[in-house]
Amino acid sequence: MEGTVVSDWSPAMTRRAFVVASACLGASALMGCGSSGSSPATVEAPSSPYDWSGLVREGEKLSYYEDDQLRSRWGIDVSEHQGSDIDWSAVADAGVQFVFVRVGNRGATEGALGTDERFQQNATGAAEAALEVGAYFFSQALTEDEAREEANFTVARLSEAESAGVEFTYVAYDHEVVDIEGARANDLSSEQFTANAAAFCDVIARAGYKPMLYGNPLDLSRLSADIRSKYPVWYAEYGVDVPTLPLDFAIWQYSNTGTVPGIPTDVDLNIWFETK
Repeated sequence: MEGTVVSDWSPAMTRRAFVVASACLGASALMGCGSSGSSPATVEAPSSPYDWSGLVREGEKLSYYEDDQLRSRWGIDVSEHQGSDIDWSAVADAGVQFVFVRVGNRGATEGALGTDERFQQNATGAAEAALEVGAYFFSQALTEDEAREEANFTVARLSEAESAGVEFTYVAYDHEVVDIEGARANDLSSEQFTANAAAFCDVIARAGYKPMLYGNPLDLSRLSADIRSKYPVWYAEYGVDVPTLPLDFAIWQYSNTGTVPGIPTDVDLNIWFETK
């Protein structure tokens, strides 16, 4: 989701993956391959609950059917990178049903916390268009204490938006490797990465929201199986007809170059599965 990311990536990976990740595609990405300097989690082979013959593409929109019944919703995620000119009525009229808005981020080098410049505007605009609104925070936490600090910062910003009438349910933890000299959190061990995610999600849950974990195959390979089974997963993989990992996830972010009426820039596209 971020603009400052690793430059080398294959079409089947998100823009966060190292070139060395090509050896980790397929189920092996959750069986031991990790990002630079970080020790991956040792996990069992995952399984997928989905029958991809039920996936239907209409232009850029994806839908999922089971027994001829629609079992998905279509959505986007946005940040200040989409600018200030989003026409949320046009977005809703185009069929978008949900949106995740970025609350803010921690700086990749100095570690300062900052609010996304368009968070309040995007959250209120989407809510006024009757879209379901979720949130995410871009983490660069080194420790559990920093992850808790990020979560408390997120909760405070959500409270401000709620005072303007926005309702949030899901809040996602988004921690990525970034392509910046001096990046502070690129080399976390799997154990520390998992501990940070757990700390963030615990604060979010105690505040009354539903935590979610965001990541591509390499991001998710660094998280323990326990935490991936505890919270819903928002899985990012681009340039493929169907996901390449047999992974149980709630949302698939399948494009970072989508076009949606009402948004003047490229935008991430997502399908949210609502199976029995």
